[in-house]
Amino acid sequence: MTVLDPAAFIRANTRLQPVPHAPEISLWLADEITPIWRLTEEELDEMGVPPPFWAFAWAGGQALSRYILDHPHEVAGKRVLDFAAGSGLVGVAAMQAGAASVLCADIDPFCRAAVDANARANGVTLDFTQTNLLDAAPPDVEVICAGDICYERPMTDAVLAWLAQARARGTRVLIGDPGRTYFPRTGLDFLAEYRVPTSRELEDQEIKRSSVWAMP
Repeated sequence: MTVLDPAAFIRANTRLQPVPHAPEISLWLADEITPIWRLTEEELDEMGVPPPFWAFAWAGGQALSRYILDHPHEVAGKRVLDFAAGSGLVGVAAMQAGAASVLCADIDPFCRAAVDANARANGVTLDFTQTNLLDAAPPDVEVICAGDICYERPMTDAVLAWLAQARARGTRVLIGDPGRTYFPRTGLDFLAEYRVPTSRELEDQEIKRSSVWAMP
């Protein structure tokens, strides 16, 4: 079986629920009572579904969203990029905080449907691109938000170098991370730390200490 309608797949396999650390926002997410929770990676692959990172509110994105909601001046009236957007959580937070516009970027084709569904659920408008932005110079935005980007060494290095290019051009760069292995320990300005509720099925702890940083 191959999934032909990502939007229908999301409706059938997730449910609309508040984000634990940003309850002002509700997303279509997977949990233990939704079908996708029980599907293996092999079963998803047979259905033509990439690993559904868009179906979860990851700790770094939750922390970054909380920071934006509590510090709306970071994005208010500005053009914002939600890089590696997944569900579009950070993009929704930016729009709720008064951003002029938000472009969500993710190479997973299912993310477009997830971002569209979550934007509608929260009464905001989000633009979307599936283009791999790392293949070109950073776009002309005033703020780039990046949550949970430090899973693998090569990707981390590539993303951080790209974000540094954006910062050199004057773009504000905000990063949310729960202490991933490849997150840099130096060279960033600390902004805030949160204790983010999560799940042992996703993380190694039920409460994940997650921080928000800015490129200096």
